[in-house]
Amino acid sequence: MTELGSDTRTKIAIREVCKTFETKKGRVVVLDQVDLDVRSGEFLAIVGPSGCGKSTLLNCMAGFEPITSGSIRIDGVEVDAPSRKRVFVFQEPGILPWFSVWDNIGFGLGKMPFEQKHEIVMRYIRLVGLDGFEKSFPSELSGGMKQRVEFARALAVQPDVLYLDEPFGALDALTRLEMRAEILRIWGETRKTCILVTHDVEEAVELADRVAVMTPRPATVHSVLDNDLPRPRSADQREFRALKDRVFEILGVRRG
Repeated sequence: MTELGSDTRTKIAIREVCKTFETKKGRVVVLDQVDLDVRSGEFLAIVGPSGCGKSTLLNCMAGFEPITSGSIRIDGVEVDAPSRKRVFVFQEPGILPWFSVWDNIGFGLGKMPFEQKHEIVMRYIRLVGLDGFEKSFPSELSGGMKQRVEFARALAVQPDVLYLDEPFGALDALTRLEMRAEILRIWGETRKTCILVTHDVEEAVELADRVAVMTPRPATVHSVLDNDLPRPRSADQREFRALKDRVFEILGVRRG
């Protein structure tokens, strides 16, 4: 288990975070005394039982959900609202169907001289491998291509942090594998701080520098496991299987 607060490159510091919701049936505690550090430029995966509060924690980190108690700081500043420097990529593409690929990627850039905007948009179109599709509309794209547009749109606004909430969940198995490789390539070129929420343990082990394992609700962070395997990684590697088995063990999942 990684010691909290031991790295001087901390980007996000989460301390004793609790989150409760008031429902018709009473008060529900979702997060309970969560402590976690996210290092600058790392790829961190968060896994845990279904419904434990992984996405809630991500929303709190991004400022979309207020925390009940504790603190979340990014670069030493308390998170109290969403910011253009912190961008989400969701499971379901949120690109606008009436906009072309170019217009979708440029949408978040606001008003700027066309030449400057065009340079930025085309840079990220090339980065995500959509050369030649800049005039295409979402209805003409595959699921994987739509997700590439999502990543390009997120990166075009130059965020410090990318929050990835099950970004491959709606894709078929083959496209998921392709997109895992793509996001690693993109992350390798940009070195943005990436936080991935996923229920797929193999996906977490393939992509992440560290894997944070959460407990059932009310959730806290049980362990943060280092993943020093060189990339690209293969599920056939003994060390890969050992780390995956360790995550399942923490989750209480018995495997034959």
